[in-house]
Amino acid sequence: MEHDDSSERQGVVEIENRVDHPKMYRVMLLNDDFTPMDFVVLVLRRFFGKNEDEATAVMLDVHKKGAGTAGVFTLEMAEMKVMQVNQFGRMNQHPLKSVLEPE
Repeated sequence: MEHDDSSERQGVVEIENRVDHPKMYRVMLLNDDFTPMDFVVLVLRRFFGKNEDEATAVMLDVHKKGAGTAGVFTLEMAEMKVMQVNQFGRMNQHPLKSVLEPE
């Protein structure tokens, strides 16, 4: 007896391979009147892996526009970065603040 593949495949549902990307969050550094510009550059280099030119560009956004984007991350990573920046600022007696916002 010959085997019929089509009868076995009835009822099989093709599943579309779809990957939902996690929601991303922007980590923003906020301007204040006391934190030195070179400290902001240091934070961007140390915690966000920016090179000198990238860090300077973000620092100038913070200075001129009131806020600058340090990076875009998953929620858990963004929360960790905000905590690190805020803690590092406090440890160095600077009021530098960072916040996260949905992308």
